[in-house]
Amino acid sequence: MSEFVKVRELVEGLDLEILSGSDEALEKKIETSDISRPGLELTGYFSYYSHDRVQLLGKKEISFTEKMLPEELLGVMRKICHEDTPAIVISRSLDFAPEILQVAQEMDIALLRSKVATSRLLGGISSFLDEKLAARTSVHGVLMDVYGLGVLIQGDSGIGKSETGLELIKRGHRLIADDRVDVYQKDELTVIGEPPKILEHLLEIRGVGIIDVMNLFGASAVRGSMQVQLAIYLEMFTPDKKFDRLGSGTQTVEIANVDVPQIRIPVKTGRNLSIIIEAAAMNYRAKSMGYDATKAFEERLSNLIQENSGEV
Repeated sequence: MSEFVKVRELVEGLDLEILSGSDEALEKKIETSDISRPGLELTGYFSYYSHDRVQLLGKKEISFTEKMLPEELLGVMRKICHEDTPAIVISRSLDFAPEILQVAQEMDIALLRSKVATSRLLGGISSFLDEKLAARTSVHGVLMDVYGLGVLIQGDSGIGKSETGLELIKRGHRLIADDRVDVYQKDELTVIGEPPKILEHLLEIRGVGIIDVMNLFGASAVRGSMQVQLAIYLEMFTPDKKFDRLGSGTQTVEIANVDVPQIRIPVKTGRNLSIIIEAAAMNYRAKSMGYDATKAFEERLSNLIQENSGEV
């Protein structure tokens, strides 16, 4: 979990124009993803003002400031701007009163501007900060982009997860992370996985060592992050173990407080795991779109039994 985001990161992440602000101002910490639109504060109401948030001024706020006297606006802006106010962002490339710039410079608070409409900018800033400030945990496995589906391959050590990932890469799919996957909850139903910086684009193959996937296979073979939509657990096949043959069972695994569908696949000599995982990913996508092959089979079987019962 990152405890804060620097204003400079916000500028770079959302391509914001810097109108004012020293290097120290750009190094200020943003510690919450909540955004303040100080409309009431411009009228003088400060009872519930959150000065430690990014302050967003849209068309309504800027229009209101244009009707204020310069001395009045200076007084209000000096109340809005605190030492821990990270930045002031103006949307829609709007022109603004010089008093706003004056106070921002007095307090050395970064004054930023975007071309984006206010509501979209608000969502963009919140989403960016939510992602950066989200609590992160790590899970063991290989995260792959298989046909646009985030597939987390897990299993016992030495069972062949990385080798399977390598085969999937050779078949045109993309690596997100190998061995350790950093995951965080984006919302109640979505978990995102990404590689630790030290392991980015790297894959470890026993007997070969560490390989750089982007170097060997090109930029199209890797991806920076991906939603984890399906978990596949590889386990050694033994006659005493029972595996789901029809696919009628529903199993999930909790990852970063989100329940992710899980499929357990037996591993034994002669099984092509990469092709099986491709099929599992396509079958999951088909189910998500409303087609369930297991239900179709069960309906056919039920119809056949009824027909045979009628003949008897």
